[in-house]
Amino acid sequence: MKQIISKIEKSVIPSKNTIKLKKQIADEAFTLVKNQINNYSEIVGLEFGGSYAKDTWLSKEADIDIFIKFKKSVNDEKFVEISKKIGFDSMRKYNPYVRYSEHPYVEARINKTKINIVPCYDVNLGEWKSSADRSPFHTKFMQNTLTPKMKNEVRILKTFLKLTKIYGAEIAKQGFSGYVSEVLILNFGSFENVIKSIAKIQQNQIIGNTSKVFETSIVIIDPVDSNRNLAAAISNENIGKFVLACRSFQKNPRLQFFRPKISKTSKKNLENVLVVKFNFKTRSPDIIWGQIKRAATSLETQLELGGFNVLRSKTYSDEQNKAYLFFLLESTKIAKNYLKKGPEFFREDDCNSFISKNITKTELMWIGDDKKINSLEKRKHNEVIKFTTNFLKNNLQTGIPKGLQSDFKKGFKVFIGSRNLSKSIKEAISDLISTDGKIFYSN
Repeated sequence: MKQIISKIEKSVIPSKNTIKLKKQIADEAFTLVKNQINNYSEIVGLEFGGSYAKDTWLSKEADIDIFIKFKKSVNDEKFVEISKKIGFDSMRKYNPYVRYSEHPYVEARINKTKINIVPCYDVNLGEWKSSADRSPFHTKFMQNTLTPKMKNEVRILKTFLKLTKIYGAEIAKQGFSGYVSEVLILNFGSFENVIKSIAKIQQNQIIGNTSKVFETSIVIIDPVDSNRNLAAAISNENIGKFVLACRSFQKNPRLQFFRPKISKTSKKNLENVLVVKFNFKTRSPDIIWGQIKRAATSLETQLELGGFNVLRSKTYSDEQNKAYLFFLLESTKIAKNYLKKGPEFFREDDCNSFISKNITKTELMWIGDDKKINSLEKRKHNEVIKFTTNFLKNNLQTGIPKGLQSDFKKGFKVFIGSRNLSKSIKEAISDLISTDGKIFYSN
């Protein structure tokens, strides 16, 4: 394992030239923002944050986070209004746009480097007014506690997480953030120790110190706020992938874990993938991802109620105007008839109601050994495309979040995944119908 880690460490440390170029971009962005804040008495400071400030960034995808610090007396409305204006005015040459967390913030790109201009309040430790208020404390804490060696260990862990496809705190991913990577290295000391510790982690195990009780699969405590569980934002699927990947790497360490993942794709399962495609009016990626994930959950429930067994579901968006909902089904066609269970025959009123509602449409009605009245009913639709299309045309308010209903009213497509698809959609579906060779075939 040590030999593999040593090889990877050399590849993840940014070169002197890369550091120089990144610093030029960061300094330019900082100066542009600094020139704008002088006009506002509500602002008390400006500082770098995130992985760039902590020197744990990966050379290929390092963001630059710049935090605007507001007086804590500033109200929420002004906080948002001023920070957005500063963001747009400072980045006007670079096509700025709004992103959303607890509060909106401005994002832009300078020479392919993402610049995040984030507002926060200038508060004392623990006196948070917004979730971003912790970030400057995170930065200072990690600057003071991570050794140069540990910073490189963070880079190795981030690379491992990225290539296992579980890195990223955004709602689209629900994975491990850069800060979580730093906290794990801080707690366990090295990438090797993280691997060994996570490989044998137990359910509800706490990483860090807290007196609070949390109900997540594992608990990762924010060292700056002992009441905050960083694992709450990570999906169980991604926690599971991390645990299995660590077990697999510990058992058989090799460079394959630091290369793009190998998936065993079963193309025959494409015939059982239901696809719902629709276009949406452009909005923040954070908002659209939340909406399409809720739509997938809601529609999965409706498919189950309709008799279709959903094995897995997944969402995809190009974050411009197209979205897809994918459902891997046990079968796209089910029996024409289904059994509806009624009340026990001793419950007179309930029996009368059940019989009167169902007798005209039943194929067969009888009393079972469990004393309940049984009715054999005929499904209106037993093919999933017809069922889903009919449902979305007639029951949008039941199956689709309010924020997407107007988009669906403009049109949608329902089809099976085996038809011709673009490369990006094939990649999205492949995750749904493939076995991750790194975490399963290596165990």
